[in-house]
Amino acid sequence: MTHAPTRPAQAAAGERHRLFWRWHLYAGLFVAPFLLMLAVTGAIYLFNDALNDAIYPELRFAASAPAPASVSPGTMLAAAEAAVPGAAATRIDVMEDTARAARVYLAIDGAPPQIAYVDPGTGAVQGTLVPTRTLTGIAERLHGTLMVGDAGSYLIELAASWAVLLIVTGLYLAWPRGGLRAWAAALRPNLRARGRVFWRGLHGAAGLWVALLVLFLILTGLPWSVFWGQWVRSGADAIGAGYPAAYRRYVADDAGVLGAGHIDVPWTLQGAPLPAAAPADTAHAGHHGDSGTAPAGRHWTDEGLHAALAHVRGQGVADDLRVFLPKQAGAPVTAYTYPAQPQGQITWHFDAAGRPLLRVGFEDYGALAQGIELGVQLHMGRYFGRANQLVMLAACLGVVLLCVSGTVMWWRRRPSGRIGAPRTARPAPARALVALLAVTALLLPMLAVSLLCVLVFDRCVRPRIPALRWLA
Repeated sequence: MTHAPTRPAQAAAGERHRLFWRWHLYAGLFVAPFLLMLAVTGAIYLFNDALNDAIYPELRFAASAPAPASVSPGTMLAAAEAAVPGAAATRIDVMEDTARAARVYLAIDGAPPQIAYVDPGTGAVQGTLVPTRTLTGIAERLHGTLMVGDAGSYLIELAASWAVLLIVTGLYLAWPRGGLRAWAAALRPNLRARGRVFWRGLHGAAGLWVALLVLFLILTGLPWSVFWGQWVRSGADAIGAGYPAAYRRYVADDAGVLGAGHIDVPWTLQGAPLPAAAPADTAHAGHHGDSGTAPAGRHWTDEGLHAALAHVRGQGVADDLRVFLPKQAGAPVTAYTYPAQPQGQITWHFDAAGRPLLRVGFEDYGALAQGIELGVQLHMGRYFGRANQLVMLAACLGVVLLCVSGTVMWWRRRPSGRIGAPRTARPAPARALVALLAVTALLLPMLAVSLLCVLVFDRCVRPRIPALRWLA
């Protein structure tokens, strides 16, 4: 026998519903523009390689294919530098598929970096482009920094933190109460309905379908944020769950670090100290001839690069290789693989003669770092190939639908000249607020600080200033 809820219990439930609704609305109005931008740019970047292949086939595919690669890395680097006046090569990507052009990354004083595409069969430069001005480059910059540097990254991180609150409150509001029949109705909106009933059903169903997936995307994207990412990385490194322990022997005040000018370095290795290497002008002492001598200002040699790549390929590694060139004397040549499944990640450091200094792989990462690397690849739609891309695309489309339907619902019901946040008869219990702030301070510090500011403003400042009444 079931008992109907008492009137006080019903009143408490209604009050709690209005409180969650109020915070869901506040979070939604702040987060929606950012989520919409992240969903659109994320959907574009999911298909980064396919889009670039379709837009720039004359650059990305080798003109000499299917001829085998026969040109040394140093020759391709020299050709790329010669093709762009004032350019200095910083990295070369050597592709597993010889039908694809090698990519040489060029730094240019007073101008944006460029990528030169070099035919590995002939050494001819097929063309160059500025990656930050491509469709996927613009999408990547918007997705990470709003194209305004660290300030934009902090703002996106703040919005992502509030999106967690938005999802939690939204799940509470949309959670079906009444068994399987209620769930079936909630997951299948009535598309024949009109007005508010239609939009509410559509919004609630979309939220139930994609909420946990969007939460996963937020949590796997946060490691790359400026504050939260560094906070977690520092904690992981401190307890030995971050970058490989083999790097700790190289910690020094004057040691270079991975991630400083290294694009696309795995999250785990960001900030890892670089091993010291013999300068290029002494690394080949004892070699016959002068083929190992580096030109002035260059801290690598063609012979050394060839030896380094031969070492990697000799270990049976056939993946694409990203090779970073040293920017200063004593810095190593760094090469690594970045496959779709991070269990295959391997990073090598070589001296200028191509002698190996250090090798680390996924198995050397700490437990937390391994989990984050797995999450990053799932987030980017790489781990399970096309199926992974389609699932992440569905989440992006769901976010767009949620932002549009939520905005329409709010706009249709808001009182004239006011936000129309639901009123509550009494504020949230102090214990609940303290518990909420404690949990968020531990997991999402930026959310905790901003939430405290909003609570103080909503309770103490807004009610006392008539000009702010429209925020109610």
